[in-house]
Amino acid sequence: MTARTLNLVIEVPVPIREKVCSVIRNLILNGRLKPGERLKENRLAEEIKTSRTPVREALHLLEREGLLESIPRVGYQVRPLRWDEVEEICAIRTVNETLAARWALKRMTRKELSALEQNIIDSGKEVEAGDPKAFVERDAEFHEILARASGSRRLLELCQMLRRHMLRYRIESLYRKETALVAIEGHRKILECLRKKDEKGLESALREHLEFAKQSIQTQIDWDKQE
Repeated sequence: MTARTLNLVIEVPVPIREKVCSVIRNLILNGRLKPGERLKENRLAEEIKTSRTPVREALHLLEREGLLESIPRVGYQVRPLRWDEVEEICAIRTVNETLAARWALKRMTRKELSALEQNIIDSGKEVEAGDPKAFVERDAEFHEILARASGSRRLLELCQMLRRHMLRYRIESLYRKETALVAIEGHRKILECLRKKDEKGLESALREHLEFAKQSIQTQIDWDKQE
């Protein structure tokens, strides 16, 4: 009898707490759960249609991520917006993404360069067509391609986490056409430097792009009301 390979694949199911965590995380990042808003386990469980245990576990995970904070004898609330946190996130993100870009410069394939170019084309069309909200996903996709091209899974994970935290502050500004168009131009400069293998220009373009993101957060949020 000839031996044959069965190629059996056992898919590992995603724990319910991680699914719940993903749902609540997206509600926070998309602004549907507001800064300072208190979260009740029973209400969330009812809305998500699950038991309270995975909700409790998900809230704990999100606290560890820094999206929620625990209030003694009350529960959890969405972490308030703080300018010092914005500055910290931007500084760390700049270091990580600059490193990712330098590594990507040496390893990026033609296919990845083409994907970045197509991303910019699609972004511009959608924003000009009156759909600036679509740029939130396009912006994430652009930075995802760039970080993935670094070849470092660990660096990719760090960049993804920091971008998610920054999105909570920046999402409203990205919904504005004028902000999206400036950000797209920043992406275009980054791509041009990648094509030219211009490392210094790439670092400068990336820092300028992230500095613009920081400034857009500073000017479009009433920080006096966040105290």
